[in-house]
Amino acid sequence: MTRRSGPPQRKPQDEGLWARLRRLTAARIGLPRTGASLATSALLDFQLAHARARDAVWEELDEARLKTDLAELGLAELSVSSAAKDRQHYLMRPDLGRRLAPDALNVLSPRVGNFDVTFVISGGLSARAVQAHAAPLLTRVLRPLREDGWRIAPLIIVRHGRVAIGDAIANMLGASCAVVLLGERPGLSAPDSMGAYLTWEPTAETSDADRNCISNIRPDGLGYAAAASTLVRLLDAMRRLRLSGVRLKDEGELPAIGRRPKN
Repeated sequence: MTRRSGPPQRKPQDEGLWARLRRLTAARIGLPRTGASLATSALLDFQLAHARARDAVWEELDEARLKTDLAELGLAELSVSSAAKDRQHYLMRPDLGRRLAPDALNVLSPRVGNFDVTFVISGGLSARAVQAHAAPLLTRVLRPLREDGWRIAPLIIVRHGRVAIGDAIANMLGASCAVVLLGERPGLSAPDSMGAYLTWEPTAETSDADRNCISNIRPDGLGYAAAASTLVRLLDAMRRLRLSGVRLKDEGELPAIGRRPKN
């Protein structure tokens, strides 16, 4: 009877190679093993990351602290709610997170104007992402927009909102473009990733194909400076071409707003 051999043993020189590669990524690569199983340390680390991701999904946005962080931007701030009455309804009924609560009209209607862009902020599936990254990103975005004469609507904070809720807000306020900042679904290496979703002239028929997305905004992912540059560049292209989504490609080699080369 032939004895079945176990998994190949890792050579000492391989450990040094994996250690160097692990310094370049947060992905779980080259994990230590004991026989055919993960080592206890790697298993415990995985379980901790999974628990943090679950906690991030249920965590509520600290609206008061967010408003304090946003106050330095020099824009008025308004708070509204989606049709989801609490966190559980938000997670179980995605459609409710796409619709505004009935009383939102009373909050938004006094601020109707003729705006180029409205920024909508919601916790999404990771409130801690928006809590940490929304203000630093907007600080870098608003400066070039103001220099280029953009008419910017008040900042709108939405409790339990999803991406599509920015469509209704842009229509109510009279804004040509909606930019929705919200926490993305937590991963096992990134429970605090924020996304920015840009839509030109959204309507009730707007689909995800009509949006542009900038994902993984965080210091360990796409940094604030790079994300702001991309966002400003896309906004500029949207206003010039009057479109967004799959028809609009990010021309990364072009400079940001206000500094385009002259023909």
